[in-house]
Amino acid sequence: MSGPFTPDVVAAIMRHMNGDHADDCRVIVQGLGGQPGASAAAMSGLDADGMDFTATVDGVEVPARVPFTTTLTERRQVRAEAARMYREACAKLGLTPRADAS
Repeated sequence: MSGPFTPDVVAAIMRHMNGDHADDCRVIVQGLGGQPGASAAAMSGLDADGMDFTATVDGVEVPARVPFTTTLTERRQVRAEAARMYREACAKLGLTPRADAS
C-alpha cells in the first residue's frame, strides 16, 4: 500500500468499514463507484488516493474504485473521506443520509 497506510492499518479500516458500514459501502459503490446495480459491496483495499471495493452485481463480484478528493497523508483523514463519499453517494442516489454520517 502506498503512503501512510501500512497493511495492518488497511486491515483495521477494512474490518471497520465491512463490519460496521456494509450498507454504506454498497451506497458508495452504487453512487460513486460506477456500479449502480450493486446489491452488496465490501471494501477490499485502500491507498492514499482512494478506496477499493468488491461489488456484487447480478451475482458477480466486480471491482470498483472511488478516489479521495485529495491525497491522504494521515489515517485520521480516512474517516472524513469515507463520510464524504457516503454523503455524496446518497445525494447522487436521492437517498437521505443517516444522521450520524459526519
